[in-house]
Amino acid sequence: MAQGKVAVLPLPKVALTASDYPRLDHLARAAWNRGNMDALLLVGEINRAEIVPDDMDADTLVRIGSWVTYRTNWGASRRTVQLVWPEDECFGSDRISVLSSLGATLLGLRGGDKMPFFIGGSLDFVLLEKVERSRSNVVSPFRRPASAKPGRSDDDPGPTAA
Repeated sequence: MAQGKVAVLPLPKVALTASDYPRLDHLARAAWNRGNMDALLLVGEINRAEIVPDDMDADTLVRIGSWVTYRTNWGASRRTVQLVWPEDECFGSDRISVLSSLGATLLGLRGGDKMPFFIGGSLDFVLLEKVERSRSNVVSPFRRPASAKPGRSDDDPGPTAA
């Protein structure tokens, strides 16, 4: 390579669903304003992403809730994780927050994509092998069911006459 020239790796195209975009954009910008350095990567990915309808590439596009199988460092061990919102990351070691550098890197990719990212100050690569959508019967623990009424924390009907 000639002096003064820098190799530029082509980045894969990324896409975000229309329903995820508003929350992702707000999350990334709020985290960046609080000084979260990983949020800068997420902001950059959001800015370069194509916004697509929710049903487009539903089974091949990495989005919140997707289970992804990937490798790092050109063939290191394979790992399968679920991409989640930051507040859901603590519910399992197989969950990766979209606000982490790896999570922001995976967001919007498709199977077969290869993407560079920095972790611990070093350049790494992630190769996305497989994407699966979350099963609809999977419910995050500690979440109030949609049918629960706000303000009531138990089934006690209250005082009754004896």
